[in-house]
Amino acid sequence: MTSQIIIALLAAAVQSGTPILFATLGEIFTEKSGVLNLGVEGVMILGALAGFVVARQTGNPVLGFFAAGLIGGLAAAIHGVVCLWFQGNQVVSGLALTILGTGLANYLGTAFIGMAAPGFAPVAVPLLSDIPGIGPIFFQHDVLVYVSYLIPPAMWLFFARTRFGLGLRAAGEYPAAATAAGLNVLAYRWLGIVGGGFFMGLGGAYLSLAYTHLWTTNLTGGRGWIAVALVIFAFWRPGRAVFGAYLFGGIMALQLRMQASGTQLSSSILLMLPYALTVIVLVLSSWRKRTSDAPASLGINIAPAE
Repeated sequence: MTSQIIIALLAAAVQSGTPILFATLGEIFTEKSGVLNLGVEGVMILGALAGFVVARQTGNPVLGFFAAGLIGGLAAAIHGVVCLWFQGNQVVSGLALTILGTGLANYLGTAFIGMAAPGFAPVAVPLLSDIPGIGPIFFQHDVLVYVSYLIPPAMWLFFARTRFGLGLRAAGEYPAAATAAGLNVLAYRWLGIVGGGFFMGLGGAYLSLAYTHLWTTNLTGGRGWIAVALVIFAFWRPGRAVFGAYLFGGIMALQLRMQASGTQLSSSILLMLPYALTVIVLVLSSWRKRTSDAPASLGINIAPAE
């Protein structure tokens, strides 16, 4: 009985961690280009609304999922205009994007509060889902979870083995040297911003199309901020982001189950657990002094002439 509870909790951790994983991978993609985007929360919730509305209007959740990615990329492009075109402060622009995205999504989504939309249902993977322990944890989810399994290794290969991936990293590490080598640093940074926004939008879509199938105010619930912290925890490595996302997903699943079981602990304390863990993760990451893993030119604007 205890083993079944543990397996159920771990399976819930994978599901709860999937939207955080999409968002974290998006932020890693953006920061690898040298741009800091603190607007993850705003981009995610706009993607969640776009995916929900498109799926509800068309009856096709797949279209909703990709529409969420496109809206996420467009929302992130606002950050690109401010930081790459007008040379604005990246921190301020990101915070403004979070405020704009959250407020706009909550306003436009008012008419849809409490409504349902067609979404993604769990689909067991033949053979793999029957493996004791591992099967129920990893292979009895919806298709978007399985998609999330493929993105981290694909992103690692992109950064390590492709021309565009190496160029993106060069834009974030040594933009002057990249320019001297004939690379268009601004183009690569645009790729990082818009591509990262696409993944953030997908994370939002998971919440509205797979996790809840509903629209409600503040659907993202601070997951975008957790994703920003997880980038540091993961040391900008896609593979390590998987562990971090599932860790935070497990904490979220645990606090929900503790509330449902009628624990005597205050609900406020339970809701605080994921964010308390975020602070602990940041402290431990700073204590280990692994800041050298961050792109060397992260957060530093470059002039268009460069």
